[in-house]
Amino acid sequence: MSKRIFLSGILLILCLSIVLPAAEGFAAEDNVRVTLPGFTVKLNGNRVDNQYREYPFLLYKDVTYLPMTWYDCRLLGLKTEWTQEEGLKVFQSKVTSSYRPYQTKQRNSKSYNATIPEFKITVNGKPVDNEKEEYPLLSFRNVTYFPLTWRFAHDEFGWEYVWDDSEGLAISSNNPQLKKVDLPEYAGKNDIALFEGYYYFTETEGETNRIYRVPENDTEAREQVYSYNWNSDYIFRTYLQFDIRDDQLWLSYHIGGATMGHDVYCRVNEDGKATVELAGYLDFKSAPGGLVIIQHYVPPGWNNLKFLAVGQEMKDGKSIGDPDLVYGWRITVDETGRLYSANYSTTVIGNEVYVLASSHPVEKRDLNKIYRIDLSTDETVKITDSEVRDFKIINDRLYYVKNEGKNLYSSNLNGTGERKLSDYEVAVNNGWYGEIDGSIYYTASKTEGELNLYRAELSEEDTLVLEEPLESVQLADGKIICKLMPGEDYGVKVLDKSGALDLAIADQVSNVFAYNDRILIVSAEDNSIKLVE
Repeated sequence: MSKRIFLSGILLILCLSIVLPAAEGFAAEDNVRVTLPGFTVKLNGNRVDNQYREYPFLLYKDVTYLPMTWYDCRLLGLKTEWTQEEGLKVFQSKVTSSYRPYQTKQRNSKSYNATIPEFKITVNGKPVDNEKEEYPLLSFRNVTYFPLTWRFAHDEFGWEYVWDDSEGLAISSNNPQLKKVDLPEYAGKNDIALFEGYYYFTETEGETNRIYRVPENDTEAREQVYSYNWNSDYIFRTYLQFDIRDDQLWLSYHIGGATMGHDVYCRVNEDGKATVELAGYLDFKSAPGGLVIIQHYVPPGWNNLKFLAVGQEMKDGKSIGDPDLVYGWRITVDETGRLYSANYSTTVIGNEVYVLASSHPVEKRDLNKIYRIDLSTDETVKITDSEVRDFKIINDRLYYVKNEGKNLYSSNLNGTGERKLSDYEVAVNNGWYGEIDGSIYYTASKTEGELNLYRAELSEEDTLVLEEPLESVQLADGKIICKLMPGEDYGVKVLDKSGALDLAIADQVSNVFAYNDRILIVSAEDNSIKLVE
């Protein structure tokens, strides 16, 4: 195939764009006449409305040009950098974005004047001499327009494009795409989930919440999963949360006030219907033959750990562990009094329960230690001597944050072999830590409400993994899913097990749901829901 592609007499040269500062200090630039194309253009399946687009496609010397806006570049898997000294750099990167129409109310004219810029240009590290290019870069409305010959479109960027006399030009890139999920507008206003081929979402009508699911391949086939009434006398009671526990989908919500109300936990069964399994202030973990229940009723009490056999009601549950311990609370005692914070670290491995517990009465000050309880014998053993804020069990090792110093530690399951892992304090609010293939990651907080992601290095200073501040972190399918703070250049960054960038999503997001290799995001701009493909 010729390295210049002529379709219907038009050489299709594809372009991308970035907004650049005014060209102060540059030599005089040549003015050229450009026109709008008379054919349809699609970018990764998105139809471009050139007539009302602030940055429309252009034709120059019968060559198609595409604007290098921030979102157009990232939609097509390209990043751009601009400095006064180095000029414009364009290179492939692991980025993506939703399509932005840049729509205005002003209809474009059929032709305009553009200029030929004279700043430095490099593509994938290779210099481009704009003066010698048969089809030079252009500047229009303070945006650079990049012409792409075969060597750019195919060889440098790996794009595919198809011309059809009736359908026009379709350009496709090979970076991951954000697919808008065809769900009702209200779906993104509450929590969402994607589980075993179905999208789950909530509709609020009056004082009723209705939970629906639709198949991935047929979002019109809606079926009701569950419904409940909430009381408008209490704020924030429309919120519902989806969780995946032991490869099962659960939903939970709150009824009533903070003290006299309660949480409700429902399991979504194989038939797509949810059933109420538990209610109250509590945490629960699966165990052989039933559930371990940690009761978080207020005021906090002791002997609050139960085993609930399959089919048993809560009132019939069996108390387990040392009855003189307070389970599942982190207790702070100072001159102002006592503070109780519900703790959700409890983990069941086989017949053994690992749980945070404190002595009763609290005045004994034997607080916030990790205990192991044998479900067969009811033997209760204290594992840690130091006070612990929370813990996890990963690959048969304990990971925990100590109250003193707030650093991350690890040990064997029996508490021996302790070693300090983190150089910095693990963040208190929304703090996170985890392990992937032997690498330890955690979040520290240098500014209130903002998290910084670090990788623990045993023989040197811990490595800052991302420069940007984060709002939250989660693990899915061996990837680290980072939701960045609002206002950053990207909304989400996905990192691989080594901490290297796997994908940067330009959209600002309000919610992220990740499970296995699927990621759903909710747009902070319009609550639309998108699937990362």
